[in-house]
Amino acid sequence: MTGEQRGRQPAAGYQIRVRGHLGATTLRAFPALHAQTRGHDTVLRGVADQAALHGVLAQIEALGLELLEVRRLPGETAAKSPGGVTPHLYPHLHQGECP
Repeated sequence: MTGEQRGRQPAAGYQIRVRGHLGATTLRAFPALHAQTRGHDTVLRGVADQAALHGVLAQIEALGLELLEVRRLPGETAAKSPGGVTPHLYPHLHQGECP
C-alpha cells in the first residue's frame, strides 16, 4: 500500500436521482443498481465507487435521462443507508426532497 492509498478516506457509495419513472427496458441499462421511485423521480443506489459513478453518469447521458441529483453516501453503509448523506457532489443541480 502506498502512502497515497493510506491517506485516502474509506470508499463511499453514491445515490443518483433522475427525473421520471424508469421502465423495465431502461432499468436494464443499470443491472447492478437498485431502483426505487420517489414521487415523480427514480433513485438509483448501489454505485460502489467513483469509477462506477462515472460509468453510470455516462450511461444516464447516453440514454438522454435528466440527472437531478448525485449524493455521496458515507463509508460502508453507502448501499444501505438512505439517510446517511453528505454534501452534494454537484451543488448546482436541482436540490429536491430525497432522503
